[in-house]
Amino acid sequence: MNSNTKILIIIVTWNKKDYVIDLLMSLSSLSFPRKQLDILVVDNASSDGTVDILKEKFKDIKIIANEENLGGTGGFNTGLSWAFSQPESSYDYLWLLDNDVVVHNNALSELVSVLDSNSDVAIAGSTMMQLDFPWRINEMGAFVDRDSGVLDFNLHYEDVLGWQGLPVQDLLHNDKDLSKQLVNCQEMMDVDYVAAASLLIRAPVAKKAGLWMDFFIHFDDVEWCLRIAKSGHRVVVSAKSLIWHLSAVAKVPSWILYYDNRNVLYLLEKHSHLGAVKNSIHWTLKKSLYYTLLGKTDLSKLHMEAIEDYQQGIRGKKEIQLPYKSEEIESLELIFSDNTIKTCLIPWTVNFQANEAQAVIVKALSARTDFQIYYLIPPAPLEFFAHSKIPGRSLTISVSKFILFRYFHYFKLRNKFDLVIQSDYQPILALSWLGSRVLFINDENFCLRPKATLKAILELIPELWRKW
Repeated sequence: MNSNTKILIIIVTWNKKDYVIDLLMSLSSLSFPRKQLDILVVDNASSDGTVDILKEKFKDIKIIANEENLGGTGGFNTGLSWAFSQPESSYDYLWLLDNDVVVHNNALSELVSVLDSNSDVAIAGSTMMQLDFPWRINEMGAFVDRDSGVLDFNLHYEDVLGWQGLPVQDLLHNDKDLSKQLVNCQEMMDVDYVAAASLLIRAPVAKKAGLWMDFFIHFDDVEWCLRIAKSGHRVVVSAKSLIWHLSAVAKVPSWILYYDNRNVLYLLEKHSHLGAVKNSIHWTLKKSLYYTLLGKTDLSKLHMEAIEDYQQGIRGKKEIQLPYKSEEIESLELIFSDNTIKTCLIPWTVNFQANEAQAVIVKALSARTDFQIYYLIPPAPLEFFAHSKIPGRSLTISVSKFILFRYFHYFKLRNKFDLVIQSDYQPILALSWLGSRVLFINDENFCLRPKATLKAILELIPELWRKW
């Protein structure tokens, strides 16, 4: 490794003070020499005191405080603009990092080794492991379906044998080479893109490519990688450079759906063909209908707005105000103390073991004699049925393994419940029509909504027809 290699680390953060502090602390354990690193933190107008605490704790880093939240795009563009304004040859490489990742101590050294040894490689990315399941790969780079915009994550959800059950802290040190532990995995593999959660790029290539397209958030790093690859450079992922990041499955999409569906259209317009754009619009319309059927009409509208704004050439940040807010699990107590809620249906897909909801519902059962819970039993014995069991009085409802009979049974159950609880991760479409209200719950929070309605579907259909 070249002892003169100079690297600028660019970290973008917004209201994640504790995360970025942990990341900066972990960077001190990198095997790469600290004297060859400069660290730049771009703060997107955080309101949690991030800038003040960083100035107090880390005297050897540079901080740029934006006056407003510019998203991932604006934040990284702020950092890149600063890097581009420095004298030529100030930096050999730029290392882009998410603020909420945990990095292996060899993560940077392995990326530098890839670029030092392969002159035709412009970008090297780390293998992203799941922070909540540290032995599982979230993505090892990805490929872009040029006909639809769908991202195909390389070795997605592949488990590393021998790591199961180990905490992240036990995996942050010693040499790690997944190419020796996984089938069909090389030390370095060509991909369409690597996420800016950990992306090392040659500084001259970055400057020539220019700033990210103004997407605000999501698909901006994908477009940048495709743009750089189109100019003749390779984009690769390293099986020896590891980071850990919270898996996407644990993050329930809400307002972010607007950016995902809008930005992929710009991506396809620039790097594919108009037929692909049309395919993606059709898929977005289908998703809009799905969210309406589920009772999440506000999220359905975000899909429609994404298409409309793309057609009008609107990019950047959009002011999004959703009518139904997510709340902390602790607030469930207010829901179950509501005397208008007397009957509640809980399907097998709801996992109460992942949060504190079980204790809240048990307390409500103890306090109210007029409160009745019904369990929906799965068509066949399933391991996760145990998730929804709650001690106390309850009744069970069985459904058929045959889908037509099952949906007929659902139809007969309509309007019999004051509340239906749905898993945000595994919602059952028909259940959103059974109760007066629907409570969508995940591992961190919940959202109370009215049930799905035929009126919402009838209002949506003309819009679907026009846009199709």
